[in-house]
Amino acid sequence: MNIKDNFKKGSVEMLLLKLLAEDDLYGYQMTQMIIERGGGYIKIPEGSLYPTLYKLEDKGYISSYEKLVGKRMRRIYYHLEKSGRTYLEELIHEYHAVNQCIIKILDYNQK
Repeated sequence: MNIKDNFKKGSVEMLLLKLLAEDDLYGYQMTQMIIERGGGYIKIPEGSLYPTLYKLEDKGYISSYEKLVGKRMRRIYYHLEKSGRTYLEELIHEYHAVNQCIIKILDYNQK
């Protein structure tokens, strides 16, 4: 596992919840949005995406529903629940706090 993967692993929940705060989405759509918005730097493989979605659903942060697309194709869409919105706010707050702490440590002797 490389350094980027380590940072990404801890951020997947937050990124998925952030996208779902905008709209109900299906899995592939979320992976493409992350690639696009992250300039291709971050890619979430299905092996990380779906277990994370299932975990968030088990905790009640998101829900899912099936939608018919065309005549035969069905997609599973994910929806952010109120508890998920609260959890997202907590994750973002903690992310910023940890990020600021890391910056302070890295810059400690730079002044």
